[in-house]
Amino acid sequence: MSAEEYETVLPSLRQRRRAVATQEIVAAAESHIAEHGLHALSLRAVARSLGMTVQGLYHYFPNRDALVTVLVAKAYEDLADAVTEAVDTAADEPAVPRFVAGAEGYRRWAVTHVERFQLLYGAPLRHYEAPAGGPTTQAMLRMSDVFQREVFEGFTMAQLAAADTPVLSPALQAHLELLFPHGPETLPPPATALFLSAWGHMHGMVVLEVFGHTSFIGEHQSEVFHTAMRALLEDVHRRIPAQPVGTPAAP
Repeated sequence: MSAEEYETVLPSLRQRRRAVATQEIVAAAESHIAEHGLHALSLRAVARSLGMTVQGLYHYFPNRDALVTVLVAKAYEDLADAVTEAVDTAADEPAVPRFVAGAEGYRRWAVTHVERFQLLYGAPLRHYEAPAGGPTTQAMLRMSDVFQREVFEGFTMAQLAAADTPVLSPALQAHLELLFPHGPETLPPPATALFLSAWGHMHGMVVLEVFGHTSFIGEHQSEVFHTAMRALLEDVHRRIPAQPVGTPAAP
Protein backbone atom coordinates (compact mmCIF):
# COMPACT_ATOMS: atom_id res chain seq x y z
CA MET A 1 0.00 0.00 0.00
CA SER A 2 1.39 3.39 -0.98
CA ALA A 3 1.67 6.27 1.46
CA GLU A 4 -1.16 8.04 -0.34
CA GLU A 5 -3.44 4.99 -0.11
CA TYR A 6 -2.54 4.52 3.57
CA GLU A 7 -3.46 8.09 4.38
CA THR A 8 -6.78 7.62 2.56
CA VAL A 9 -7.69 4.49 4.55
CA LEU A 10 -6.52 5.70 7.97
CA PRO A 11 -8.84 8.27 9.58
CA SER A 12 -7.16 11.60 10.18
CA LEU A 13 -6.34 12.78 13.70
CA ARG A 14 -9.19 15.29 13.47
CA GLN A 15 -11.64 12.52 12.46
CA ARG A 16 -10.52 10.30 15.33
CA ARG A 17 -10.85 13.13 17.83
CA ARG A 18 -14.29 13.97 16.47
CA ALA A 19 -15.38 10.31 16.78
CA VAL A 20 -14.19 10.18 20.40
CA ALA A 21 -15.91 13.46 21.26
CA THR A 22 -19.14 12.29 19.60
CA GLN A 23 -19.07 9.07 21.64
CA GLU A 24 -18.55 11.09 24.84
CA ILE A 25 -21.49 13.35 24.01
CA VAL A 26 -23.78 10.37 23.30
CA ALA A 27 -22.67 8.64 26.53
CA ALA A 28 -23.31 11.85 28.50
CA ALA A 29 -26.77 12.18 26.95
CA GLU A 30 -27.59 8.57 27.85
CA SER A 31 -26.45 9.19 31.45
CA HIS A 32 -28.54 12.36 31.60
CA ILE A 33 -31.62 10.49 30.40
CA ALA A 34 -31.04 7.68 32.91
CA GLU A 35 -30.75 10.18 35.77
CA HIS A 36 -33.28 12.85 34.86
CA GLY A 37 -35.62 11.24 32.33
CA LEU A 38 -36.03 11.65 28.60
CA HIS A 39 -38.04 14.87 28.69
CA ALA A 40 -35.31 16.66 30.63
CA LEU A 41 -32.87 16.16 27.76
CA SER A 42 -31.37 19.34 26.34
CA LEU A 43 -28.16 20.22 24.55
CA ARG A 44 -27.37 22.75 27.25
CA ALA A 45 -27.60 20.15 30.02
CA VAL A 46 -25.45 17.65 28.10
CA ALA A 47 -22.86 20.31 27.28
CA ARG A 48 -22.72 21.41 30.93
CA SER A 49 -22.09 17.84 32.10
CA LEU A 50 -19.08 17.65 29.75
CA GLY A 51 -17.68 21.08 30.57
CA MET A 52 -18.49 22.29 27.07
CA THR A 53 -20.35 25.29 25.79
CA VAL A 54 -23.56 24.77 23.84
CA GLN A 55 -21.86 26.43 20.88
CA GLY A 56 -19.06 23.84 21.10
CA LEU A 57 -21.57 21.00 21.12
CA TYR A 58 -23.22 22.42 18.00
CA HIS A 59 -20.07 21.44 16.08
CA TYR A 60 -21.10 17.79 16.62
CA PHE A 61 -24.89 17.98 16.79
CA PRO A 62 -26.57 21.00 15.16
CA ASN A 63 -29.74 20.61 17.22
CA ARG A 64 -31.47 18.42 19.78
CA ASP A 65 -33.22 16.32 17.14
CA ALA A 66 -29.90 15.27 15.60
CA LEU A 67 -28.74 14.03 19.00
CA VAL A 68 -32.05 12.28 19.69
CA THR A 69 -31.86 10.48 16.34
CA VAL A 70 -28.44 9.09 17.26
CA LEU A 71 -29.66 8.10 20.73
CA VAL A 72 -32.71 6.30 19.33
CA ALA A 73 -30.71 4.48 16.67
CA LYS A 74 -28.09 3.43 19.23
CA ALA A 75 -30.77 2.22 21.65
CA TYR A 76 -32.35 0.12 18.89
CA GLU A 77 -28.94 -1.30 17.96
CA ASP A 78 -28.11 -2.14 21.57
CA LEU A 79 -31.52 -3.77 22.03
CA ALA A 80 -31.06 -5.73 18.79
CA ASP A 81 -27.59 -6.81 19.99
CA ALA A 82 -29.12 -8.08 23.24
CA VAL A 83 -31.78 -10.02 21.33
CA THR A 84 -29.24 -11.46 18.89
CA GLU A 85 -26.91 -12.51 21.70
CA ALA A 86 -29.79 -14.20 23.52
CA VAL A 87 -30.78 -16.07 20.36
CA ASP A 88 -27.20 -17.10 19.63
CA THR A 89 -26.67 -18.47 23.13
CA ALA A 90 -29.96 -20.39 23.03
CA ALA A 91 -28.00 -23.33 21.60
CA ASP A 92 -26.69 -23.92 25.12
CA GLU A 93 -30.28 -24.59 26.23
CA PRO A 94 -31.90 -26.65 23.46
CA ALA A 95 -35.09 -26.96 25.50
CA VAL A 96 -35.68 -23.21 25.07
CA PRO A 97 -36.90 -22.17 21.57
CA ARG A 98 -34.75 -19.48 19.99
CA PHE A 99 -37.71 -17.09 19.71
CA VAL A 100 -38.40 -17.45 23.43
CA ALA A 101 -34.72 -16.81 24.20
CA GLY A 102 -34.78 -13.72 22.00
CA ALA A 103 -37.94 -12.43 23.65
CA GLU A 104 -36.35 -12.90 27.06
CA GLY A 105 -33.28 -10.99 25.86
CA TYR A 106 -35.64 -8.20 24.75
CA ARG A 107 -37.30 -8.14 28.16
CA ARG A 108 -34.00 -8.20 30.11
CA TRP A 109 -32.63 -5.25 28.16
CA ALA A 110 -35.86 -3.29 28.66
CA VAL A 111 -36.06 -3.77 32.43
CA THR A 112 -32.33 -3.06 32.80
CA HIS A 113 -32.38 0.09 30.64
CA VAL A 114 -35.79 1.49 31.49
CA GLU A 115 -35.18 5.08 30.42
CA ARG A 116 -33.60 4.08 27.10
CA PHE A 117 -36.47 1.67 26.44
CA GLN A 118 -38.88 4.53 27.12
CA LEU A 119 -36.89 6.63 24.65
CA LEU A 120 -37.95 4.06 22.04
CA TYR A 121 -41.47 3.23 23.18
CA GLY A 122 -42.56 5.77 25.77
CA ALA A 123 -44.31 9.10 25.29
CA PRO A 124 -42.74 10.74 22.21
CA LEU A 125 -40.68 13.89 22.55
CA ARG A 126 -42.65 16.94 21.51
CA HIS A 127 -41.75 18.29 18.08
CA TYR A 128 -39.37 15.41 17.34
CA GLU A 129 -39.87 13.35 14.19
CA ALA A 130 -37.41 10.65 13.17
CA PRO A 131 -36.09 10.98 9.60
CA ALA A 132 -38.01 8.69 7.25
CA GLY A 133 -35.90 5.73 6.23
CA GLY A 134 -33.05 7.00 8.40
CA PRO A 135 -30.85 5.25 10.97
CA THR A 136 -33.67 4.77 13.47
CA THR A 137 -35.77 2.95 10.87
CA GLN A 138 -32.87 0.76 9.75
CA ALA A 139 -31.99 -0.19 13.32
CA MET A 140 -35.62 -1.10 14.07
CA LEU A 141 -35.84 -3.25 10.93
CA ARG A 142 -32.75 -5.17 11.98
CA MET A 143 -34.44 -6.28 15.19
CA SER A 144 -37.66 -7.06 13.35
CA ASP A 145 -35.71 -9.31 10.99
CA VAL A 146 -34.30 -11.31 13.92
CA PHE A 147 -37.72 -12.01 15.40
CA GLN A 148 -39.30 -12.67 12.01
CA ARG A 149 -36.66 -15.30 11.30
CA GLU A 150 -37.03 -17.01 14.66
CA VAL A 151 -40.83 -17.10 14.55
CA PHE A 152 -41.06 -18.57 11.04
CA GLU A 153 -37.82 -20.58 10.79
CA GLY A 154 -38.36 -23.85 8.91
CA PHE A 155 -41.67 -22.93 7.26
CA THR A 156 -42.07 -22.51 3.50
CA MET A 157 -43.63 -19.46 1.91
CA ALA A 158 -46.55 -21.66 0.83
CA GLN A 159 -47.18 -22.68 4.43
CA LEU A 160 -47.00 -19.08 5.63
CA ALA A 161 -49.42 -17.99 2.92
CA ALA A 162 -51.89 -20.62 4.14
CA ALA A 163 -51.68 -19.61 7.81
CA ASP A 164 -54.97 -19.77 9.69
CA THR A 165 -55.96 -16.16 10.32
CA PRO A 166 -59.28 -14.31 10.11
CA VAL A 167 -60.15 -13.31 6.57
CA LEU A 168 -58.30 -10.10 5.74
CA SER A 169 -60.02 -7.27 3.93
CA PRO A 170 -58.58 -6.48 0.47
CA ALA A 171 -57.36 -3.11 1.74
CA LEU A 172 -55.56 -4.62 4.74
CA GLN A 173 -54.09 -7.42 2.63
CA ALA A 174 -52.69 -4.90 0.15
CA HIS A 175 -51.21 -2.87 2.98
CA LEU A 176 -49.61 -5.90 4.65
CA GLU A 177 -47.97 -6.88 1.37
CA LEU A 178 -45.96 -3.66 1.59
CA LEU A 179 -44.88 -3.92 5.22
CA PHE A 180 -41.84 -6.19 4.89
CA PRO A 181 -40.32 -5.56 1.46
CA HIS A 182 -36.81 -5.23 2.93
CA GLY A 183 -36.23 -8.96 3.41
CA PRO A 184 -35.17 -11.57 0.87
CA GLU A 185 -38.83 -12.47 0.45
CA THR A 186 -41.89 -10.48 1.38
CA LEU A 187 -43.98 -12.22 4.01
CA PRO A 188 -47.42 -13.31 2.79
CA PRO A 189 -50.17 -11.19 4.38
CA PRO A 190 -51.43 -13.98 6.72
CA ALA A 191 -47.92 -14.44 8.12
CA THR A 192 -47.47 -10.69 8.47
CA ALA A 193 -50.71 -10.49 10.44
CA LEU A 194 -49.54 -13.34 12.69
CA PHE A 195 -46.17 -11.69 13.19
CA LEU A 196 -47.65 -8.31 14.13
CA SER A 197 -50.00 -9.99 16.59
CA ALA A 198 -47.13 -11.94 18.17
CA TRP A 199 -44.97 -8.82 18.32
CA GLY A 200 -47.77 -6.85 19.97
CA HIS A 201 -48.28 -9.56 22.59
CA MET A 202 -44.59 -9.84 23.44
CA HIS A 203 -43.92 -6.10 23.41
CA GLY A 204 -47.10 -5.35 25.34
CA MET A 205 -46.09 -7.59 28.21
CA VAL A 206 -42.68 -5.90 28.38
CA VAL A 207 -44.22 -2.42 28.31
CA LEU A 208 -46.60 -3.34 31.14
CA GLU A 209 -43.64 -4.45 33.25
CA VAL A 210 -41.39 -1.50 32.38
CA PHE A 211 -44.11 0.97 33.33
CA GLY A 212 -44.81 -0.86 36.59
CA HIS A 213 -48.25 -2.21 35.76
CA THR A 214 -47.38 -5.82 36.63
CA SER A 215 -45.46 -5.16 39.83
CA PHE A 216 -48.10 -7.12 41.75
CA ILE A 217 -46.59 -10.29 40.21
CA GLY A 218 -43.38 -9.50 42.05
CA GLU A 219 -40.34 -11.72 41.53
CA HIS A 220 -42.34 -14.09 39.32
CA GLN A 221 -42.54 -11.72 36.34
CA SER A 222 -39.76 -13.45 34.40
CA GLU A 223 -41.43 -16.85 34.82
CA VAL A 224 -44.82 -15.51 33.73
CA PHE A 225 -43.20 -13.92 30.68
CA HIS A 226 -41.35 -17.13 29.78
CA THR A 227 -44.55 -19.17 29.99
CA ALA A 228 -46.46 -16.63 27.92
CA MET A 229 -43.79 -16.60 25.18
CA ARG A 230 -43.81 -20.38 24.91
CA ALA A 231 -47.59 -20.39 24.60
CA LEU A 232 -47.43 -17.56 22.06
CA LEU A 233 -44.96 -19.42 19.83
CA GLU A 234 -46.97 -22.63 20.05
CA ASP A 235 -50.13 -20.77 19.05
CA VAL A 236 -48.45 -19.17 16.02
CA HIS A 237 -47.05 -22.49 14.85
CA ARG A 238 -50.40 -24.18 15.38
CA ARG A 239 -51.93 -21.75 12.89
CA ILE A 240 -49.44 -22.67 10.15
CA PRO A 241 -50.46 -25.82 8.24
CA ALA A 242 -48.22 -28.87 8.07
CA GLN A 243 -46.03 -29.17 5.02
CA PRO A 244 -47.52 -31.41 2.35
CA VAL A 245 -45.72 -34.72 1.83
CA GLY A 246 -43.01 -34.44 -0.80
CA THR A 247 -42.65 -30.65 -0.47
CA PRO A 248 -39.04 -29.60 0.10
CA ALA A 249 -38.32 -27.87 3.40
CA ALA A 250 -37.42 -24.21 3.57
CA PRO A 251 -33.67 -23.56 3.49
